[in-house]
Amino acid sequence: MGSFTKWLGAGLGFTLGGPIGAAIGFAVGSFVDGFSEKDLTQEQREYQERVRGNRVRRDSVDTQSGDFEMSLLVLASIVIKSDGKVDKRELDFVRSQFVGMYGKERANNAFKLFSGIIKKQVSARQVCIQIRQNMSHASRLQLIHFLFGIAKSDEFVTESEVEEIRKIAGYLYINQRDFESIKAMFYDTSENAYKILEIEKTASNSEVKSGYRKMVKKYHPDKLQGLGDEHLKGANEKFQSIQAAYEQIKNERGM
Repeated sequence: MGSFTKWLGAGLGFTLGGPIGAAIGFAVGSFVDGFSEKDLTQEQREYQERVRGNRVRRDSVDTQSGDFEMSLLVLASIVIKSDGKVDKRELDFVRSQFVGMYGKERANNAFKLFSGIIKKQVSARQVCIQIRQNMSHASRLQLIHFLFGIAKSDEFVTESEVEEIRKIAGYLYINQRDFESIKAMFYDTSENAYKILEIEKTASNSEVKSGYRKMVKKYHPDKLQGLGDEHLKGANEKFQSIQAAYEQIKNERGM
């Protein structure tokens, strides 16, 4: 258990408190005797001391890897339960993604925590308020991308899952065009290339090029360098979707 508690305390900041901290405390308390969410209070106080007096714009702060990881765990638990059942393929996808990002030991710890979090009823709105107050816009976009990956892992995205992710995106202040762009990355239709670039099918060639440059700037993996190498794979996949969409449109138009 020592390695687990050491992992839990490493790299965490804002997720030690609030509704995410409560979910973590509940999950750990479900398999660690004598542990509860109150045990995170001291760590949260220490974090607040570190950041007090050093207030800067939220979007200029790099999200810590541990905070992104915890936010992902809680939001994933909400989406997986949204269709009224917990599909084994979705759980396997979460585990495989975490193994790929973090390595086996860290992934095992994360999945152990996830298995506890998924048993707790969590307010998506309250969790998202906490996230958006502490996480950059680029990191929030990456969360939505990962959530669609989970929903698609059982080969079919249900309407309830789409609506749950849409609701989460709204709470995270992700606008509708960004939401539709990320959603389109997980569907294979001719019109989705335009949705990914956030342009209309009637757009001129110059507007296509302008839209592509805008999306490259918005989704460039460099914006997520602060998350660490373990989270850049998903960012690169998202970036490659944008490049593929642009190439598809160019080929169709003979540009």
